Amino acid sequence: MSTLETVDRLRKQLEASVVGQPVLVNRLLIALLVDGHLLVEGAPGLAKTRAIKALADRIEANFQRIQFTPDLLPADLTGTEVYRPADGSFVFQQGPLFNNLILADEVNRAPAKVQSALLEAMAEQQISVGHQTYRLPTPFMVMATQNPIEQEGTYPLPEAQLDRFLMQVMIDYPDARHEAHILRLVRAEALAASQSGDSSQAPSAPAVEEVFTLKDLFAARREVLEVFMSEDIEDYIVRLIVASRQPARHDEDLARWLQYGASPRGTLCMDSCARAHAWLAGRDYVSPADVQAVIHDVLRHRLLLSFEAEADGVSTDDVIERLLQMIAVP
Repeated sequence: MSTLETVDRLRKQLEASVVGQPVLVNRLLIALLVDGHLLVEGAPGLAKTRAIKALADRIEANFQRIQFTPDLLPADLTGTEVYRPADGSFVFQQGPLFNNLILADEVNRAPAKVQSALLEAMAEQQISVGHQTYRLPTPFMVMATQNPIEQEGTYPLPEAQLDRFLMQVMIDYPDARHEAHILRLVRAEALAASQSGDSSQAPSAPAVEEVFTLKDLFAARREVLEVFMSEDIEDYIVRLIVASRQPARHDEDLARWLQYGASPRGTLCMDSCARAHAWLAGRDYVSPADVQAVIHDVLRHRLLLSFEAEADGVSTDDVIERLLQMIAVP
């Protein structure tokens, strides 16, 4: 079985467990393939926790969920040095960040010090405690969530930290057909748990058919890097990014709406996400459609809008659509 076929089986298993959220499943796989992090925004109960837990169950990786609250401390994430009275020494006790897949739930409820501790882990795949630096395991992926409904008691993420996320994914409620499927799936899981004699803890996913090993993951990442991207597609990506920084050259409305454009990291993320999207579609080359498929999630959190845009009711997705209309497709 080829690496792509193995990943496709993994995708089908995830979609069977996380019903009605195919975009979230696709973005999780892209982030895993290009070694990036996700920021997911959606109402409570939309299977955000279930999605990354289901992924962790099916690959050779550990999972840890961290609930972010205003009283959280950096040491609650990174770990701390514990004093041993027997010999008068200090021993470092690893925190929850020392796992492969991390769910940072409601990340914007924690203060800046905690967010900065998470930022170092995301950016450098390491954490610093005192004078020591500790490497985090490989793979290491953070999926952070934000709740768009409850806004009290939040600490908005700074632009520098937002830029560290590969993509910002917006998820919505499932339709009626998928909602009915969810009902039947959860009922079947509860029944299976009761028959096993453990009704207090229902399984979070159907039985795992196979494990996606680290060898499979590294092989898939290598194949994604080898996906061909022509100079025309590279130029298309660069022109889109530069247009977000110099909107006055293209459109008067964009000049009023955009305060800051995307950073060079946005260019790099667009490149890697487009490659992964093409590879998951079974192609060994990147097309303009791949760029257009991922551009909203890649740039949504990297564009800083002006007060005029907010007054006009313009969103970042509207600005991205205007960029796509202005920049000619190769």
